[in-house]
Amino acid sequence: MSREDALKAAEAAELDLVEISPMASPPVAKIVDWGKYQYQKMKELQRNKKHAKISELKQIRLGMKIGQRDLEIKLKKIREFLEDGDKVRIQIFYRGRENAHQELGYDLMNRIVTALGEDTVVEQKPQINGRNLSIIVRSK
Repeated sequence: MSREDALKAAEAAELDLVEISPMASPPVAKIVDWGKYQYQKMKELQRNKKHAKISELKQIRLGMKIGQRDLEIKLKKIREFLEDGDKVRIQIFYRGRENAHQELGYDLMNRIVTALGEDTVVEQKPQINGRNLSIIVRSK
């Protein structure tokens, strides 16, 4: 249908001619009530926004001298965050002379990642920021 024919049809129906897909070949247009069309689009966006889950970035901090039971509790909390769909930054902080033995922090971080299992993905590799070693993990 030509542009002029479409405009005449829209005027006869007392509605608006709205271009839906301008990049298509040929462009796609609809004859609709513009106000009603805008209202429906706005309501659809609100519905989609309401049902969307926004993932947060949670943070867990550990010391180098953490005990096995304390580590298990932290791992349990990390798993809860991951089940909720959040990303988790695991941060190991160094105190005093622990800074001279940063490889121990990397070993602890590897233990944590292996304990979390196959369901997690390391999004950011271990990274030193000042006196902290951190990674970011998320669930698959």
